Amino acid sequence: MKRASIKDIARLASVSHSTVSRALAGSSLVNPDTADKIRKIADQTGYRPSAAARSLVTSRSATIGVVVTTIADPFAAEAVLGIEDAANEHNYSVILANSNAQPEREVKVVRSFEERRVDGIIVTSSRVGASYAETLSRTRMPIVLLNNQHPSEFIHSVMIDNFAASRELTGHLLALGHRRIAYVGDRYGYQSDTERYGGYRSALESAGLKVEPQYVMLGDGKPEEGGAAAAALMALKPRPTAIFCYNDMTALGAMAEIAARGLKVPEDVSITGFDDLFFAKYTAPPLTTVRQPMREMGRMALETLVLLCDGGEPQHNVQARGEVIVRQSTAAPKEVL
Repeated sequence: MKRASIKDIARLASVSHSTVSRALAGSSLVNPDTADKIRKIADQTGYRPSAAARSLVTSRSATIGVVVTTIADPFAAEAVLGIEDAANEHNYSVILANSNAQPEREVKVVRSFEERRVDGIIVTSSRVGASYAETLSRTRMPIVLLNNQHPSEFIHSVMIDNFAASRELTGHLLALGHRRIAYVGDRYGYQSDTERYGGYRSALESAGLKVEPQYVMLGDGKPEEGGAAAAALMALKPRPTAIFCYNDMTALGAMAEIAARGLKVPEDVSITGFDDLFFAKYTAPPLTTVRQPMREMGRMALETLVLLCDGGEPQHNVQARGEVIVRQSTAAPKEVL
């Protein structure tokens, strides 16, 4: 069945095409009775406005492009839910694409979104974040980085306050009595790692402790290297009594390695993560971690982008607050050699 057009509605209502367009747009220039008649005909005929035609008139597509490392990433999945919730409220559609954590692919996806003439782009956990200043100067397309990994004064971003959350989490371990606390970070030099390490270091120094270089390891944010780091730390003498892991995935690998060595968490070593991914409360024992408000951060990124699209001037760096979630993977230390 052929879909009704503005031309069909105009013929049935005995008015001009422009009158139909104004009435359906809610213009006060159309007589209320005529506008009501037009809307009723539109409903009866099943008329739906053409997004393509509307974009030609407004120069806006009402579409947002979202780039994630992978939709299998629990952080990305939750953040996208928040983005979609807010997008629906603002009458935007969302196009999703994976970068597979590859900088070249991320750039290619962003360029493809530009070609599709989306109104703006959100990039989660960007691997090339600082380079977007060049893209902005060339296209003037609004871009917001979510969980940004590279700082830039020219880029709008939404992140958790990593420093404050990490300082609080390290303080939790110190309050339990730990003094030999290791840190397993991310070797790629991301801003989030720099800030989390900074919070860890600040808490130790406030307690009158020095950061011991042998207790600082670098992984890649994944379980395999979290396990390798834990193996190296457990071989030290004296070994640490607690391990602060850059993220929950790293902690997952560390816990598995410790169990494989016949040691127990938290009896032999306490473990903490960061993110509070869905599995954190199901590990054995349940993982102490920092909860990122992932869905709310997605919403904040979309709200920032919409404001940019409307010509507003939102805050450059929006920070969300993390929450330390204490579970059974941390406890007071027992002395080890």
